[in-house]
Amino acid sequence: MLEVKKKSTPILPWMRSPIDVSQFEDCALNLVPCLDPRLEAALEKMGISSLFPVQLAVWQETIGPGAFERELCINSPTGSGKTLAYALPIVQKLSTRSVKCLRALVVLPTRDLALQVKEVFAAIAPAVGLSVGLAVGQSSIADEIAELIKRPKLEASMCYDPEDVTFELQSSVDILVATPGRLMDHINSTKGFTLEHLCYLVVDETDRLLRESYQSWLPTVLQLTQSNDESIFPLANLFHSSAFGSLKTIRRFGVERGFKGKSHPRLVKMVLSATLTQDPSKLAQLNLHHPLLMTTGKRRYQLPEKLKSYKLICEPNLRPLYLVALLQELGEEKCIVFTSSTESTHRLCTLLNLFGDLSIKIKEYSGLQRQSLRSKTLKSFREGKVQVLVCSDAMTRGMDVEGVRNVINYDMPAYIKTYVHRAGRTARAGQAGRCFTLLHKHEVKRFKKMLLKADNDSVPHYSVPSSSIDSLHDAYNSALGKLKETVESEASRKRKIGSKFSKLSKAKATDHQKR
Repeated sequence: MLEVKKKSTPILPWMRSPIDVSQFEDCALNLVPCLDPRLEAALEKMGISSLFPVQLAVWQETIGPGAFERELCINSPTGSGKTLAYALPIVQKLSTRSVKCLRALVVLPTRDLALQVKEVFAAIAPAVGLSVGLAVGQSSIADEIAELIKRPKLEASMCYDPEDVTFELQSSVDILVATPGRLMDHINSTKGFTLEHLCYLVVDETDRLLRESYQSWLPTVLQLTQSNDESIFPLANLFHSSAFGSLKTIRRFGVERGFKGKSHPRLVKMVLSATLTQDPSKLAQLNLHHPLLMTTGKRRYQLPEKLKSYKLICEPNLRPLYLVALLQELGEEKCIVFTSSTESTHRLCTLLNLFGDLSIKIKEYSGLQRQSLRSKTLKSFREGKVQVLVCSDAMTRGMDVEGVRNVINYDMPAYIKTYVHRAGRTARAGQAGRCFTLLHKHEVKRFKKMLLKADNDSVPHYSVPSSSIDSLHDAYNSALGKLKETVESEASRKRKIGSKFSKLSKAKATDHQKR
C-alpha cells in the first residue's frame, strides 16, 4: 500500500532568514538608545527597569537603525513582552506629533485582550501627551463615540443644522485599541471617524485574526489607508476631507527602497503571535511591505524558557478526582484550569464548588459570561482573592496575570498551538511555571507526538498519592448528585425564560397585526 505524503506548505523567502531574538539580552532602560526620558520615567513607574530581548530587538528595527523601514512579523513565545515591544516605539514615534488625529490602530481578537493592551498604552502614552481610546463594545456605541470624536463647541446664540457635516469633527485619540467588529461599526456609521491619517497598524494574535474574517475588517482598513487616488470609497474621502477641514494626509505613489507602487507615507504594519502562521495565502491578506521576520530560536512553536511540563495519567471516569487531588497539593498557588469548551468549563467549576471545603476559592471564566462579570472575576484573581480560574480557551491568548504558577489542561488540547497559548499563561517574563496535562492512557502517545512539534521530547510523569484519590470518592459521588440537580434546575430556568420570551414575541406580533 502506497503511503500518501502530506503536502507541505511552501515557506516564503523572507521567512527563511529571520532575526533570532534570543541573541539579544535584557537592556537597562538608561542604556536603551534614543529612549525619551519621559517614557523612561513612565516605564520605571510601572516597575520596569529593563527591556526584554524581543522589546530591544523591535526597538532597534523601529527607533534604531531600522527606523520602521521594514514591516515586522514577530513570532515570540507567550509572556516574552510582545505588547510593550510594539507599544513603546509607536508611542515614541508619535510623541512629536503636533496635531491630534488617529495615527495608530491596534486590533485584537477578544475584548479581554484589548482591555489589557489598552492598559499598557495608557500607562506610557500620557507621559508624552498622547491619548488612547478603546473600541470593544464594552460600553454603548454612543459612549464610545463621545470618547473617540471631539465635537465642536457651538455658540448658544447661533442656530445650526444638526445634519450639517461641515462642522470640524476631530479625533480625541491618537491611538485606538479595538476589536474587529466594533471597529467596523465605527468605520461604517460614526461621523468624523477616519483612518485617513493612520500611520501604524498592529495586528496582534495575527493567526486568529486571519483565520476568521470578522466582517472583512482587514481589507477595509487597508483600502481606507491606501493612496487617495485609488480608494474605492470616494464618498468617504469627500466626507473626511470636509469633516476635518484643512487637516489632510495625502498618500501618493512613489518608490521606497526599490518597491514601486507603494503609497507614501505608507501605512506601517506590525503583526505578532506566539504561533505565527507560515501560510502564504493568509499572510498575503496583510499586503506586507518588505517584511522582516523576528523569532526566538529555530522552532516555529516555542514554549517559555522556564516552563516545566508534566503529564498526569488518570484512571477512566476519575479525572475530576485527580484534578482535585492536584489542586490540594498546589495549595493556594495561583492556577488556571483549561477545558475544551464553555459548557465543560461551567460544569467543571460547578462540580468543584460542590466538592465541600477545598479551602481554595474557585471561579469560572468563559465566553458564556457577561463582560462585567469576567472583568470582576479577573480582578479578584489578580488580587489573589481567587486562587483557581476554570477557563475555556477565551483565556488562552495574550492574557497576562502576574503570579500564575500553574496551568492545568483538564482536557488535552487538540493542537500544539492551543498548548503553547495555554501553557503561556504561566512562566511569563522570565518567571518559572508548570503546566500539567491530565491524560487517559490512550491519549499519551498523541500527547507526546504533539509536544515534539515544540521540541519537547521528554515530559515527565507527575503522580498524586492513591490515598488522596481514595479519600475523595465519597465527596465526589455526593458532588455528582448535586451537580445533576443543579444542571436540571438551570435547564428548567432556561426553558421558562425561553417560554416567556416566546410569549412576549407572539404578543408583540399580534399587537402589530391589529394596528
